Amino acid sequence: MFIIDAHLDLSMNAMEWNRDIRMNVETLRLLEKGMTDKPDRERATVSLPDLRKGNIGIVVATQIARFVKPDSLIPGWNSPQQAWAQTQGQLAWYKEMEALGEMKQITNKKTLQEHLALWNDGKPNDKKAIGYILSLEGADSIVDISYLERAYNDGLRAIGPAHYGPGRYANGTDSTGKMKQNGIELLQEMERLNIILDATHLCDDAFWQAMDLYNGPIWASHNNCRTLVNHNRQYDDEQIKTLIAKGSVIGGALDAWMMVPNWVRGESTPLGMQCNLEVAFKHMDHICQLAGNANHIGIGSDLDGAFGTEQTPYDLNTIADLQKLVVIFRNNGYSELDLKKIFHQNWIDFLMKHWD
Repeated sequence: MFIIDAHLDLSMNAMEWNRDIRMNVETLRLLEKGMTDKPDRERATVSLPDLRKGNIGIVVATQIARFVKPDSLIPGWNSPQQAWAQTQGQLAWYKEMEALGEMKQITNKKTLQEHLALWNDGKPNDKKAIGYILSLEGADSIVDISYLERAYNDGLRAIGPAHYGPGRYANGTDSTGKMKQNGIELLQEMERLNIILDATHLCDDAFWQAMDLYNGPIWASHNNCRTLVNHNRQYDDEQIKTLIAKGSVIGGALDAWMMVPNWVRGESTPLGMQCNLEVAFKHMDHICQLAGNANHIGIGSDLDGAFGTEQTPYDLNTIADLQKLVVIFRNNGYSELDLKKIFHQNWIDFLMKHWD
């Protein structure tokens, strides 16, 4: 099954974890043997070869750099200008991957259709470029609104205004409060440029405000269900129904603490908590039950998003194992048409509807 993954922190892995993801996952783990500077060393799950092995030909690839105040407990950059520069370094890495033929930026209907044709030409995948749609996770690095058009011209096509904690434009996970005037202006400029609003990470106050104000395309790239894991990082049924009513697609995330209740970071283990891909199915199936169809879910794995196999389903070794989800959905009665929608067509239809 051809798969689109709507959320991968590829540039963060390259630029901050210093992983050359042109190598396969097994090699990345070997190179990190004995390293302890990050909790997920030796536990990588994502590489370009493993994406190809899993028939994952398109990803929504992030830029990410948070601004934080000096007393913040959350790591980040001390000025918006530093955060912007960090995202530009990430952009430069994507461009280097393009120059090597490893990746290909997708920005409109034409480039999307061309890339789909490449991946459906019947030839082996092992030399094909991975298509990427550029997304900004947290808008803190947008120094001021004038920077947004610059980013758009460089290929940025989706923005999640918030990440963790209070942000410059919107408040995110584990925080509260509506957007101030600059957040409203950000939404207005995003709408003018037809940039996708990624509702992921918006706190409840900002979520409902954005739903009222934003008239452009909306998706939630990597979100699970609060009904199953009661935390503000997830969305409750009313929020999910609102996204469905707006024609959104919601990507199922594979971060264990978002999948099973009572996860304790650094202590819980996927096997000990019985966190497997069947659990991911339950979150995605719950959204289908709310929608009455399979038209509003997709994959948004967030694999290697500052965690590795210590915090992923125990039956997933690398990102190529996303193909196991196809079997799980099929075994639970989903039709072949549903499978096509879930694993790629919902994302494609969304983009074809909203892009020029």
